[in-house]
Amino acid sequence: MNKIFFTCLFALIAFTTLAMERDDRISRLLEENPDKEFLIYKFDIKENIAAPALRRTQRAFMAADTLNADVIFIHMNTYGGQVDVADSIRTRILQSRIPVMVFIDNNAASAGALISIATDRIYMRPGSNIGAATVVDQTGEVVPDKFQSYMRSMMRSTAEARGRDQDIAQAMVDPSIEIEGVIEAGKVLTFTASEAMRWGFAEGMGENIEEILEIAGFENYTIIEQALTPIDRVINFLIHPLVSGILIMLILGGIYFELQTPGVGFPIMAAFTAAMFYFAPLYLEGLATHWEIILFVIGLVLIAVEIFALPGFGVAGILGIVFVISGLAFAMVGNQGPDFTGVPLSDVGRAFLIVIIAFFVSLSSSMYLGAKVLTSRGRLGSTLALNTIQDTTAGYSSANVKMRDLMGKTGIATTILRPSGKVEIDDDIYDATALTGFIDRGETVKVVKYETSQIFVIKA
Repeated sequence: MNKIFFTCLFALIAFTTLAMERDDRISRLLEENPDKEFLIYKFDIKENIAAPALRRTQRAFMAADTLNADVIFIHMNTYGGQVDVADSIRTRILQSRIPVMVFIDNNAASAGALISIATDRIYMRPGSNIGAATVVDQTGEVVPDKFQSYMRSMMRSTAEARGRDQDIAQAMVDPSIEIEGVIEAGKVLTFTASEAMRWGFAEGMGENIEEILEIAGFENYTIIEQALTPIDRVINFLIHPLVSGILIMLILGGIYFELQTPGVGFPIMAAFTAAMFYFAPLYLEGLATHWEIILFVIGLVLIAVEIFALPGFGVAGILGIVFVISGLAFAMVGNQGPDFTGVPLSDVGRAFLIVIIAFFVSLSSSMYLGAKVLTSRGRLGSTLALNTIQDTTAGYSSANVKMRDLMGKTGIATTILRPSGKVEIDDDIYDATALTGFIDRGETVKVVKYETSQIFVIKA
């Protein structure tokens, strides 16, 4: 009992000292408005930190500004996610004119820890955790130190902005940091709720939102919760990086498959539908604008020109691929037209990485599936390719009987034959080749040879 008492007393003293050292906007709000009914705008971050979480945060802050809310309340439970998205969210929190509180319901790991430290006050449920902000890749492997350095810098600057201990914040990323009584060297720091309170990284513990608000000093308040419409949920789903990657694969794969099997129709319709689902939510969110869509369409036109109008594969085809990839990638980035001022380079790099990976996966998958489908003897394969062997012993022949009957007949050259041109025989026009020399227009010719669907003539 005494141990619990002294721990709470120590936390209270530490919090009071910390509050005196930093600008506690919530304390000032409560002191300046003792009888006010406060408007608290609440929204959730209870998934991996990715594009949907950023979109939800941006809409929440806009709604709170519109409603003139007094406090923004984040209900958090996340294992982390994309560092660039977390950076955008923490920047929005740091720049907010409205004080922000966070209630860590269970976990605020990695990117969640960065976002939490950016808020004015952190509250935690008993048994919850905050920390472990080392940057890892999708396989869980620790990425090179240049990425860790960026995360360490963000953690330190964010803690500094909110008057929290910078060394503790950095220790959540860097295992080389040793803080006596807090963390040993070689380990990444993660706080429990009581430890976070003890070292000034949490202002209180509670079981639910009402208890947290009571501990924070709010007695008279109204909570407005963010309500997502069905359209919002669909958009959040479509802008998820994994879904965007799948849509890109469908776009590129559909185009490739249609070019391999012209006239089928289904692949190009699938590609068109995927393009609509890809660009529409990004356009509605202001990420994709007209120029990215135009860039994508120009790329498709250049590829079509290269395939159908120009021999080989040269400048037009390469530019077409570059334009298509660029249009798809730039649509993910929050730039204003061709101006990328203020857009993190990491955002651009991540967008191009997603598109390029999807491009190669789509290309290889389409080639593999195309070979399988076109050689299949099943129902689908039989509609796309001719599987019947037309053996000459069974009477099949590629020869045109009418053309073969022209042997020995005479006609008139309707164009100059040098050596190829056109001739008129029995009031019909045929492609013909002069067997020897050139034949002028109007001269009489005689068919002397028929081979590979082509007649050969000489001067009569």
